[in-house]
Amino acid sequence: MKYPAKFTPDKEDGGYVVTFRDIPEAITQGDTFEEAMEMAEDVLAFALKHYFDRSLPVPLPSKAKRGEHLVTLSANVAAKALLLNEMIGQNVKQADLARRLGVQPAEVTRMVNLQHSTKIERIEAALKTMGKSLEIRVV
Repeated sequence: MKYPAKFTPDKEDGGYVVTFRDIPEAITQGDTFEEAMEMAEDVLAFALKHYFDRSLPVPLPSKAKRGEHLVTLSANVAAKALLLNEMIGQNVKQADLARRLGVQPAEVTRMVNLQHSTKIERIEAALKTMGKSLEIRVV
């Protein structure tokens, strides 16, 4: 998942201010373009916590407009966001998903927690119980 971001030069302090149309909670800055990009990757993942904490669907990235740069989520965070969105879309509660997977509810709680690392195979299995598949590609 790649989110378009606007890198606005900061005329007063130098560097760049980074904002995201799709995730307005994500705002950061950096002294150089490279530093701003690194900070953008971090703040984007951190800002998604807002959606996870409130069980809100994570907005999917829109197409980049002229002058915007794409900021990529890690595969694990992207997979978790897609899982959360599917759970919300199908109205599948964590306890329901745990029963489908034959695991303790705590394991599903960890799957939809950005602070916890989850094996991609577990997320793939969870999506499969909801009739979906996870596809990964190299571009």
